[in-house]
Amino acid sequence: MSEQVSPLPDVPDVHLSVFVHGVRMDFAACLTAALTFIEEHRARHYVDAVNVLPGDTTGLQRLPNERLYLSP
Repeated sequence: MSEQVSPLPDVPDVHLSVFVHGVRMDFAACLTAALTFIEEHRARHYVDAVNVLPGDTTGLQRLPNERLYLSP
């Protein structure tokens, strides 16, 4: 499967903005994976380091290891 294809094509993608050590990174992720990523990241790091931004996700790289955030 292509790295740029959603692991859950029927679930809408969102734009994640992640701020770590002074670097902002933007990714596309399916909503299901994004919610788990946000929950886990906020539990271990700064609460406001991850945000969902409105707008199109075209051209954004997918969240690395996105599939891992789909596992129960």
